[in-house]
Amino acid sequence: METTDTPPAGVAEERPPVEKLKPAPAKEPKRSSEGRTLNVFSHGMLILWAFMVVMPLLWAVMTSFKDDKAIFTSPWSLPTSLRFDNWARAWSEAHMSDYFLNTILVVGGSLIGTMLLGAMAAYVLARFDFPGNRFLYYLFIGGMSFPIILALVPLFYVMNNMGLLNTTHGLILAYIAYSLPFTVFFLTAFFRTLPTSVAEAALIDGASHSRTFFQVMLPMAKPGLISVGIFNFLGQWNQYMLPTVLNTDPEKKVLTQGLVQLAVSQGYKGDWSGLFAGLVMAMLPVLAAYIIFQRQVVAGLTAGALK
Repeated sequence: METTDTPPAGVAEERPPVEKLKPAPAKEPKRSSEGRTLNVFSHGMLILWAFMVVMPLLWAVMTSFKDDKAIFTSPWSLPTSLRFDNWARAWSEAHMSDYFLNTILVVGGSLIGTMLLGAMAAYVLARFDFPGNRFLYYLFIGGMSFPIILALVPLFYVMNNMGLLNTTHGLILAYIAYSLPFTVFFLTAFFRTLPTSVAEAALIDGASHSRTFFQVMLPMAKPGLISVGIFNFLGQWNQYMLPTVLNTDPEKKVLTQGLVQLAVSQGYKGDWSGLFAGLVMAMLPVLAAYIIFQRQVVAGLTAGALK
Protein backbone atom coordinates (compact mmCIF):
# COMPACT_ATOMS: atom_id res chain seq x y z
CA MET A 1 0.00 0.00 0.00
CA GLU A 2 1.13 3.46 -0.87
CA THR A 3 1.24 5.97 1.88
CA THR A 4 0.56 9.64 1.26
CA ASP A 5 1.39 12.63 3.34
CA THR A 6 -2.08 14.09 2.96
CA PRO A 7 -3.15 15.53 6.30
CA PRO A 8 -6.42 14.40 7.73
CA ALA A 9 -9.56 16.33 7.03
CA GLY A 10 -10.07 19.39 9.16
CA VAL A 11 -6.38 19.85 9.83
CA ALA A 12 -4.81 22.84 8.07
CA GLU A 13 -1.64 22.32 6.19
CA GLU A 14 1.30 23.92 7.84
CA ARG A 15 3.50 25.99 5.55
CA PRO A 16 6.85 27.48 6.35
CA PRO A 17 6.65 31.18 7.02
CA VAL A 18 7.52 33.40 4.07
CA GLU A 19 10.06 36.03 4.83
CA LYS A 20 9.02 39.52 3.76
CA LEU A 21 11.38 41.18 1.37
CA LYS A 22 12.68 44.36 2.86
CA PRO A 23 13.61 47.19 0.50
CA ALA A 24 17.27 47.84 0.28
CA PRO A 25 18.32 50.98 2.09
CA ALA A 26 18.71 53.93 -0.26
CA LYS A 27 22.28 54.76 -0.91
CA GLU A 28 23.25 58.33 -0.26
CA PRO A 29 24.66 60.06 -3.31
CA LYS A 30 28.41 60.26 -3.09
CA ARG A 31 30.40 62.94 -4.74
CA SER A 32 33.29 61.54 -6.63
CA SER A 33 36.79 62.71 -5.93
CA GLU A 34 36.98 64.11 -9.47
CA GLY A 35 33.90 66.24 -8.86
CA ARG A 36 35.31 67.61 -5.63
CA THR A 37 38.61 68.39 -7.28
CA LEU A 38 36.90 70.19 -10.16
CA ASN A 39 34.69 72.14 -7.74
CA VAL A 40 37.67 73.27 -5.67
CA PHE A 41 39.61 74.21 -8.79
CA SER A 42 36.73 76.23 -10.30
CA HIS A 43 36.07 78.09 -7.05
CA GLY A 44 39.76 78.78 -6.67
CA MET A 45 39.98 80.23 -10.17
CA LEU A 46 36.92 82.41 -9.53
CA ILE A 47 38.43 83.73 -6.31
CA LEU A 48 41.73 84.42 -8.09
CA TRP A 49 39.95 86.21 -10.94
CA ALA A 50 37.88 88.31 -8.53
CA PHE A 51 41.06 89.25 -6.65
CA MET A 52 42.80 90.27 -9.90
CA VAL A 53 39.86 92.46 -10.92
CA VAL A 54 38.92 94.05 -7.60
CA MET A 55 42.38 94.79 -6.20
CA PRO A 56 43.48 97.27 -8.93
CA LEU A 57 40.19 99.13 -8.54
CA LEU A 58 40.54 99.35 -4.77
CA TRP A 59 44.19 100.40 -5.13
CA ALA A 60 43.24 103.20 -7.56
CA VAL A 61 40.56 104.48 -5.17
CA MET A 62 42.97 104.32 -2.22
CA THR A 63 45.73 106.09 -4.18
CA SER A 64 43.40 108.91 -5.25
CA PHE A 65 43.36 110.11 -1.60
CA LYS A 66 47.17 110.26 -1.22
CA ASP A 67 49.68 112.93 -2.12
CA ASP A 68 52.38 112.39 -4.73
CA LYS A 69 55.08 111.60 -2.17
CA ALA A 70 53.01 108.92 -0.44
CA ILE A 71 52.17 107.32 -3.79
CA PHE A 72 55.86 106.59 -4.48
CA THR A 73 57.17 106.00 -0.95
CA SER A 74 54.35 103.74 0.34
CA PRO A 75 52.18 102.71 -2.60
CA TRP A 76 50.47 99.78 -0.81
CA SER A 77 49.72 101.45 2.52
CA LEU A 78 46.46 103.11 3.45
CA PRO A 79 46.34 106.90 3.20
CA THR A 80 47.13 108.63 6.48
CA SER A 81 44.55 111.31 5.70
CA LEU A 82 41.90 111.64 3.00
CA ARG A 83 43.05 114.36 0.60
CA PHE A 84 39.85 115.45 -1.11
CA ASP A 85 41.73 118.35 -2.65
CA ASN A 86 43.04 115.86 -5.25
CA TRP A 87 39.48 115.40 -6.51
CA ALA A 88 38.79 119.14 -6.42
CA ARG A 89 42.00 119.90 -8.30
CA ALA A 90 41.29 117.29 -10.95
CA TRP A 91 37.70 118.51 -11.35
CA SER A 92 38.47 122.22 -11.68
CA GLU A 93 42.11 122.88 -12.55
CA ALA A 94 42.48 119.88 -14.87
CA HIS A 95 39.13 120.69 -16.54
CA MET A 96 37.69 117.27 -15.80
CA SER A 97 34.27 118.90 -15.52
CA ASP A 98 34.47 120.02 -19.16
CA TYR A 99 35.66 116.60 -20.27
CA PHE A 100 32.80 114.99 -18.35
CA LEU A 101 30.23 117.22 -20.01
CA ASN A 102 31.64 116.56 -23.48
CA THR A 103 31.70 112.82 -22.84
CA ILE A 104 28.10 112.79 -21.61
CA LEU A 105 26.95 114.68 -24.71
CA VAL A 106 28.82 112.42 -27.13
CA VAL A 107 28.05 109.11 -25.41
CA GLY A 108 24.43 110.05 -24.72
CA GLY A 109 23.74 111.05 -28.32
CA SER A 110 25.58 108.09 -29.81
CA LEU A 111 23.96 105.61 -27.44
CA ILE A 112 20.45 106.82 -28.31
CA GLY A 113 21.23 106.74 -32.03
CA THR A 114 22.88 103.33 -31.85
CA MET A 115 20.03 101.72 -29.92
CA LEU A 116 17.31 103.24 -32.12
CA LEU A 117 18.90 102.45 -35.48
CA GLY A 118 20.23 99.08 -34.32
CA ALA A 119 16.86 97.95 -32.96
CA MET A 120 15.03 98.99 -36.13
CA ALA A 121 17.54 97.24 -38.40
CA ALA A 122 17.59 94.11 -36.24
CA TYR A 123 13.78 93.92 -36.16
CA VAL A 124 13.54 94.07 -39.95
CA LEU A 125 16.28 91.49 -40.44
CA ALA A 126 14.72 89.14 -37.88
CA ARG A 127 11.03 89.42 -38.85
CA PHE A 128 10.84 90.07 -42.59
CA ASP A 129 12.02 87.96 -45.51
CA PHE A 130 13.16 89.94 -48.52
CA PRO A 131 15.89 89.60 -51.17
CA GLY A 132 19.25 90.46 -49.65
CA ASN A 133 18.20 89.82 -46.05
CA ARG A 134 21.02 87.42 -45.29
CA PHE A 135 23.50 89.51 -47.27
CA LEU A 136 22.80 92.58 -45.12
CA TYR A 137 22.97 90.50 -41.97
CA TYR A 138 26.40 89.13 -42.89
CA LEU A 139 27.57 92.64 -43.77
CA PHE A 140 26.88 93.70 -40.18
CA ILE A 141 28.69 90.61 -38.91
CA GLY A 142 31.63 91.48 -41.16
CA GLY A 143 31.70 94.95 -39.61
CA MET A 144 32.36 93.34 -36.22
CA SER A 145 35.53 91.67 -37.53
CA PHE A 146 36.94 94.83 -39.14
CA PRO A 147 39.52 96.50 -36.85
CA ILE A 148 38.74 100.14 -36.29
CA ILE A 149 42.41 101.07 -36.55
CA LEU A 150 42.39 100.14 -40.26
CA ALA A 151 39.59 102.62 -40.93
CA LEU A 152 41.08 105.61 -39.13
CA VAL A 153 42.95 107.12 -42.08
CA PRO A 154 40.12 106.89 -44.66
CA LEU A 155 37.61 107.89 -41.98
CA PHE A 156 39.67 110.98 -41.20
CA TYR A 157 39.67 112.12 -44.84
CA VAL A 158 35.96 111.35 -45.32
CA MET A 159 34.96 113.35 -42.24
CA ASN A 160 37.34 116.14 -43.22
CA ASN A 161 35.69 116.42 -46.64
CA MET A 162 32.26 116.47 -45.01
CA GLY A 163 33.26 119.13 -42.49
CA LEU A 164 32.71 116.84 -39.49
CA LEU A 165 36.17 116.95 -37.94
CA ASN A 166 36.43 118.47 -34.44
CA THR A 167 32.64 118.51 -34.07
CA THR A 168 30.46 116.86 -31.48
CA HIS A 169 27.90 115.55 -34.00
CA GLY A 170 30.70 114.16 -36.19
CA LEU A 171 32.09 112.17 -33.26
CA ILE A 172 28.58 110.96 -32.43
CA LEU A 173 28.15 109.64 -35.98
CA ALA A 174 31.51 107.86 -35.79
CA TYR A 175 30.54 106.24 -32.48
CA ILE A 176 27.22 105.08 -33.96
CA ALA A 177 28.92 103.52 -36.99
CA TYR A 178 31.44 101.84 -34.71
CA SER A 179 28.75 100.31 -32.42
CA LEU A 180 26.05 99.34 -34.95
CA PRO A 181 27.42 95.95 -36.11
CA PHE A 182 27.44 94.36 -32.65
CA THR A 183 24.09 95.93 -31.78
CA VAL A 184 22.38 94.56 -34.90
CA PHE A 185 23.98 91.14 -34.44
CA PHE A 186 22.87 90.89 -30.80
CA LEU A 187 19.34 92.22 -31.24
CA THR A 188 18.62 90.20 -34.40
CA ALA A 189 19.09 86.98 -32.45
CA PHE A 190 16.99 88.41 -29.61
CA PHE A 191 14.07 89.51 -31.80
CA ARG A 192 13.91 86.02 -33.32
CA THR A 193 13.12 84.57 -29.89
CA LEU A 194 10.09 86.83 -29.34
CA PRO A 195 6.64 85.28 -30.05
CA THR A 196 5.35 86.04 -33.53
CA SER A 197 1.71 85.67 -32.44
CA VAL A 198 1.84 88.95 -30.50
CA ALA A 199 2.95 90.94 -33.55
CA GLU A 200 0.35 89.18 -35.73
CA ALA A 201 -2.39 90.02 -33.22
CA ALA A 202 -1.38 93.68 -33.27
CA LEU A 203 -1.46 93.76 -37.08
CA ILE A 204 -4.89 92.11 -37.11
CA ASP A 205 -6.14 94.80 -34.72
CA GLY A 206 -5.11 97.42 -37.27
CA ALA A 207 -1.74 98.53 -35.93
CA SER A 208 0.83 99.61 -38.50
CA HIS A 209 4.28 98.07 -38.69
CA SER A 210 5.86 101.08 -37.00
CA ARG A 211 3.29 101.09 -34.20
CA THR A 212 3.71 97.34 -33.72
CA PHE A 213 7.45 97.82 -33.43
CA PHE A 214 7.48 100.78 -31.03
CA GLN A 215 4.49 99.84 -28.82
CA VAL A 216 4.52 96.03 -28.86
CA MET A 217 7.84 94.48 -29.87
CA LEU A 218 10.25 97.05 -28.48
CA PRO A 219 8.92 96.83 -24.88
CA MET A 220 9.12 93.04 -25.11
CA ALA A 221 12.80 93.33 -26.10
CA LYS A 222 13.67 95.44 -23.03
CA PRO A 223 16.10 92.87 -21.48
CA GLY A 224 18.05 92.62 -24.71
CA LEU A 225 18.09 96.38 -25.19
CA ILE A 226 19.45 96.95 -21.69
CA SER A 227 22.14 94.30 -22.14
CA VAL A 228 23.46 95.60 -25.46
CA GLY A 229 23.04 99.17 -24.21
CA ILE A 230 25.38 98.48 -21.29
CA PHE A 231 28.00 96.98 -23.60
CA ASN A 232 27.75 99.95 -25.96
CA PHE A 233 27.97 102.37 -23.06
CA LEU A 234 31.14 100.72 -21.80
CA GLY A 235 32.75 100.74 -25.22
CA GLN A 236 31.82 104.32 -26.06
CA TRP A 237 32.67 105.73 -22.62
CA ASN A 238 36.17 104.19 -22.76
CA GLN A 239 36.76 104.96 -26.45
CA TYR A 240 40.10 106.65 -27.00
CA MET A 241 41.24 105.97 -30.57
CA LEU A 242 38.34 107.61 -32.42
CA PRO A 243 38.31 110.92 -30.48
CA THR A 244 42.11 111.14 -30.63
CA VAL A 245 42.05 111.09 -34.45
CA LEU A 246 38.74 112.85 -35.14
CA ASN A 247 38.59 115.39 -32.32
CA THR A 248 41.65 117.55 -31.69
CA ASP A 249 39.83 120.65 -30.47
CA PRO A 250 40.94 121.25 -26.85
CA GLU A 251 37.49 122.56 -25.89
CA LYS A 252 35.71 119.44 -27.19
CA LYS A 253 37.94 116.70 -25.83
CA VAL A 254 36.30 113.76 -24.10
CA LEU A 255 37.23 112.10 -20.82
CA THR A 256 39.81 109.64 -22.13
CA GLN A 257 41.67 112.46 -23.85
CA GLY A 258 41.45 114.50 -20.66
CA LEU A 259 43.10 111.76 -18.61
CA VAL A 260 46.02 111.63 -21.05
CA GLN A 261 46.24 115.42 -20.95
CA LEU A 262 46.33 115.29 -17.16
CA ALA A 263 49.09 112.67 -17.20
CA VAL A 264 51.42 114.66 -19.47
CA SER A 265 50.42 118.18 -18.44
CA GLN A 266 53.59 118.82 -16.43
CA GLY A 267 56.17 116.88 -18.43
CA TYR A 268 58.21 114.61 -16.18
CA LYS A 269 56.55 115.98 -13.06
CA GLY A 270 53.04 114.66 -13.48
CA ASP A 271 50.17 115.32 -11.12
CA TRP A 272 49.83 111.69 -10.09
CA SER A 273 47.38 112.22 -7.24
CA GLY A 274 45.12 114.29 -9.49
CA LEU A 275 45.50 111.67 -12.23
CA PHE A 276 44.28 108.88 -9.96
CA ALA A 277 41.41 111.08 -8.79
CA GLY A 278 40.41 111.70 -12.41
CA LEU A 279 40.75 108.00 -13.15
CA VAL A 280 38.33 107.12 -10.35
CA MET A 281 35.94 109.82 -11.58
CA ALA A 282 35.94 108.24 -15.03
CA MET A 283 35.45 104.78 -13.54
CA LEU A 284 32.51 105.54 -11.23
CA PRO A 285 29.77 106.10 -13.88
CA VAL A 286 30.62 102.81 -15.61
CA LEU A 287 30.70 100.91 -12.34
CA ALA A 288 27.42 102.46 -11.19
CA ALA A 289 25.69 101.63 -14.48
CA TYR A 290 26.70 97.99 -14.27
CA ILE A 291 25.71 97.66 -10.61
CA ILE A 292 22.27 99.16 -11.29
CA PHE A 293 21.53 97.09 -14.39
CA GLN A 294 23.40 93.87 -13.60
CA ARG A 295 20.20 91.79 -13.32
CA GLN A 296 18.90 93.10 -16.63
CA VAL A 297 22.23 92.34 -18.29
CA VAL A 298 22.18 88.72 -17.12
CA ALA A 299 18.50 88.35 -18.06
CA GLY A 300 19.13 89.73 -21.54
CA LEU A 301 22.09 87.44 -22.16
CA THR A 302 20.19 84.33 -21.08
CA ALA A 303 16.83 85.20 -22.65
CA GLY A 304 18.20 84.85 -26.16
CA ALA A 305 19.04 81.19 -25.49
CA LEU A 306 15.44 80.27 -24.60
CA LYS A 307 12.48 80.35 -26.90
